[in-house]
Amino acid sequence: MNDSHTDNHHTYDVDTDIQSNTTLTPQRAHLQLAIEGMTCQACASRIEKVLNKKPSVNEVNVNFAGETANVDYDPTQTTPEQIKEWVNKTGFVANLQAADSLFSQTDEDTATQYPWRLIGLWVCLLPFLVGMAGMLTGQGMAWMPAIWLQFVLATIVQFGFALPFYKSAWSSVKGGLANMDVLVVIGTVTIWAYSTYLWLTHGDGSLNSLLQTSHAVGHGIDHGPAVYFEAGVMVIAFVRTGKYLEERTKKHSLNSIDLLLSLTPDEVERQQSNGEFHSVALKDIQIGDILRVKQGSRVATDGTVIDGSGWCEESHLTGESAPLKKDVGDGLLAGALLENGSLLYRVSAKGSDTKLGDMVQALSEAQGSKANLARLADKVTAIFVPVVVAIALVTFGLTWWLTGMMDTALMHAVSVLVIACPCALGLATPAAIMAGMGVAARHGVWFKDAQSLEAAGNIDTVVLDKTGTLTMGKPTIVDQVMVDKSLAVDDVLQIAASVEAHASHPLATALINAAAKRDLPLLPVTDINVIKGAGIQAQIDGLGLVKVGTAEFASLTLPKFMPKAWQIASTVAVSINDEPLGAFALADDLKADTPQTITALQESGLHVILMSGDKQSVVNHVAGQLGIEQAYGKMSPRDKASQIARLQTAGHKVAMAGDGVNDAPAMATADASFAMFEGTDVAQHSASARLMGESLMHIDAAQKIAQATLRNIKQNLFFAFIYNCLGIPLAAFGFLNPMIAAAAMALSSISVLMNALRLTRFKTKVVLDNTVSATHIKTNHPKTV
Repeated sequence: MNDSHTDNHHTYDVDTDIQSNTTLTPQRAHLQLAIEGMTCQACASRIEKVLNKKPSVNEVNVNFAGETANVDYDPTQTTPEQIKEWVNKTGFVANLQAADSLFSQTDEDTATQYPWRLIGLWVCLLPFLVGMAGMLTGQGMAWMPAIWLQFVLATIVQFGFALPFYKSAWSSVKGGLANMDVLVVIGTVTIWAYSTYLWLTHGDGSLNSLLQTSHAVGHGIDHGPAVYFEAGVMVIAFVRTGKYLEERTKKHSLNSIDLLLSLTPDEVERQQSNGEFHSVALKDIQIGDILRVKQGSRVATDGTVIDGSGWCEESHLTGESAPLKKDVGDGLLAGALLENGSLLYRVSAKGSDTKLGDMVQALSEAQGSKANLARLADKVTAIFVPVVVAIALVTFGLTWWLTGMMDTALMHAVSVLVIACPCALGLATPAAIMAGMGVAARHGVWFKDAQSLEAAGNIDTVVLDKTGTLTMGKPTIVDQVMVDKSLAVDDVLQIAASVEAHASHPLATALINAAAKRDLPLLPVTDINVIKGAGIQAQIDGLGLVKVGTAEFASLTLPKFMPKAWQIASTVAVSINDEPLGAFALADDLKADTPQTITALQESGLHVILMSGDKQSVVNHVAGQLGIEQAYGKMSPRDKASQIARLQTAGHKVAMAGDGVNDAPAMATADASFAMFEGTDVAQHSASARLMGESLMHIDAAQKIAQATLRNIKQNLFFAFIYNCLGIPLAAFGFLNPMIAAAAMALSSISVLMNALRLTRFKTKVVLDNTVSATHIKTNHPKTV
């Protein structure tokens, strides 16, 4: 049969020519961990380095921005608990996901806990700020605290509030990869030690001389030691403030998972044995419980309506804001908003087993993967800190040699250490990926990983299947022709439907539905065999070998001049023992938004190609309706894959969109691929992205979101590189003091995150409900205006 599909649950095998590298065998399990304590990309690289040395670990991806680790491991050699212990030994805290939770939760949210340490830092910094304000207003050093008080405050900060910097730096050095905290510790300890040395060695060593309030020549006074306690305190305060803001941005503004988790209520109304309803915690709900959801509330779990009716909006999963009518027997999805009505539903799945839970897990794993662009930043950050330390030493030596002033040389070297920021490089790619993945997910597009999103952003050609992709996938019989006049049309339809009941293609469904409407019982069949791109055959007792599929497959030669309906409709022929019985013409309407989708893709500069297993006349008709210049008919699954391979050889980046088993080889061959809503399992497994809504415009949205994400990544990388390339030389030549360098370093990471956040306001025109509308992607969920 044309575009033939098969059902994976049947006993016969289907060869799809798919070579997948993603199937997890019994010796390859997947684990995701939430990681606490990472301060820059070097921390993520250190965890990867430690885990990759373990023979039982196959692959590791640690996402610094998402603070997650995705680990593929051999379950016969190790356990999740052991992997968690390995991570903990590197100086971080790993948390496993609970079996029935939507996402792993830590005992303490570091982004929302009250920042007492940061507050203490700024309390200690306040006297220094007052003193510096005096300097700016012409008061000289009159407002600056006494040197002994500066020493006390700086010591409290350096060895109290800055203790996390020391712990992180030491763990980093032990792991063999120095992080940003190493630079901060070296720079601030140097300032503190140098200032303390000058203070203690100044004067005659008496108590009065140590308690004096006079200041350094460097501060504009003619006597006193050249101390810089305020510089070290300000560096630590600015860096810690930057980390705090960065953490809050990553946790709350950048990560769409929190928005998804907020869709389910904490408490629900559960029906008791006496028929009354009581509020209980969502975590106490069990499968089979009966819950009530009222107008304006959200559905807590997946379930089935057992009483009532109403309209539910499920844009959080499908991207389509049009509400759906829910009656008894209909399914409900966790997180759906009941716009009106009241429903009683029986719980069928909860927590991570719901479709929302699957989306959260898929989004989390996708955000935790790495795009190819991230490899460049990883290579740079791996050698970043040692190179910066070397530059600082050279700066110190040359400045001291040229100026003869040790304090000037020291300040220049410390400025180099502080201005350098591997965090901006480490955040550039994962921050944009997190934002882009979240926008795509809220738009009904689930990318498998970062590489998939990256590939979708680079495509220049889109190959589309016809049936179920461009069309509704619900064809109907519009005409028939019988060769064997001894058989009635209903007899041939009954035979064809009996065999097609073991296939899942839309044409097969059309024949089955037609037989059901005529109350034709299906006959038992045996020896089922699917012939890719041709049809399906089986044995029926008393009849023999029945073939249902293309005219050639059923040994049927149709007259050259057939009515127009046959020229633009799909043909399904039937034969018994290679003797043709007749054929049916089945027509399928285009989806309402298909013309707009093709126009949008072409306006984006993409070359659109139609490939189908249907006959060329039907394919040409559809292509003519849509303005597609290049269309191929009678394409087998191997033909589609081969044609895409030829396009790639010619230098094109190709995306394939389809929904069936016969599309899987082409989808696996393409650079990027999209599985249509409710496509077969094989197609969804082969695809790099799943479209959760029925609107074909999701393809256009996916491509535009991917392109915007790639632009954002490149902007972030450019900013991070140019920041360090300009900042380090300026610091080395003395144009930046340590305080300004620390502030600039903190702002560099924040600016990268702010640029990534722009993606959450990305706008595109998308059809979400069979009507043309402008949809704005916001930070909460899609809304049609």
